[in-house]
Amino acid sequence: MSRPQPRSRSEVRSEEPVTGEVRIDRWVVNVPNERYLLDRLIEDATARRGGMVFTINLDHFAKLRTDADFRAAYERADYVTADGMPVVWMARAEGAAIERVTGADLVEPLSRAAAEAGLPVYFFGASEAVLDAAVARLRERIPNLVVAGREAPPMGFDPRGEAAREAARRIAASGARFCFVALGAPKQEVFAREAVGQAGETIFLGIGAALDFIAGTRRRAPKYLQKACLEWAWRLMQEPRRLAPRYWQSLKWLVGYVADNLGARHRSAGRPAPNDAPRIVVHIGRRPASPSAH
Repeated sequence: MSRPQPRSRSEVRSEEPVTGEVRIDRWVVNVPNERYLLDRLIEDATARRGGMVFTINLDHFAKLRTDADFRAAYERADYVTADGMPVVWMARAEGAAIERVTGADLVEPLSRAAAEAGLPVYFFGASEAVLDAAVARLRERIPNLVVAGREAPPMGFDPRGEAAREAARRIAASGARFCFVALGAPKQEVFAREAVGQAGETIFLGIGAALDFIAGTRRRAPKYLQKACLEWAWRLMQEPRRLAPRYWQSLKWLVGYVADNLGARHRSAGRPAPNDAPRIVVHIGRRPASPSAH
């Protein structure tokens, strides 16, 4: 599956109509909204075109700076959504008409669309208990859902190893057109990159904790907090020890991104950037010569 080439920063900011695609820190975000993605995925799956769908957030941007395997996976992603309002705001600041599309919000509507089209789905990740509960709830809500299989990998699962390749072959043999991968980042994206080579007719989607939310083993933030862009605070209160370091790294990345772009705009206007601006290089609208530079 080939994705369209993104337009440059200057093109996005021209007087042409806004688009649903943009580059942020060299990474493409190319899904304008959920409806667009669902339509494209059903079309691709019906035509037996496999691929990968990732949902980028600040944590991903921070990890992409240091994890070569994660970068390699994102470089092959076919669809990348904005998972989080900061990403939406950054995209809109660059002239892109982007809406938030999270992995947690995608599982049920895509399962429903797949069921209507007669396309089987597969669930990979989480625990056996979570898988059983999540699949049971989805089948209650979508009676005609065709589940080709489900699998909870063992502790210590290596997304780059032989066990991952064997799992990918099982997914391919099942006939699944969609595989929801719930391993968390960056493991789920690295597994998807490995698996798509073995299961070329399956679309792999990284969905994080979505199955836990469906199963009821974790509580997602109430809608009013989601609308107020405070879902991160809800999750931090639930898992402070695990999430505080992650959010700190995300905040550092965001501060660097904002500082660098303010500096770039000062320079483009003929004004010197503030002397105390952090010197973090961020690329928008162009790809560096070598991914290893990041």
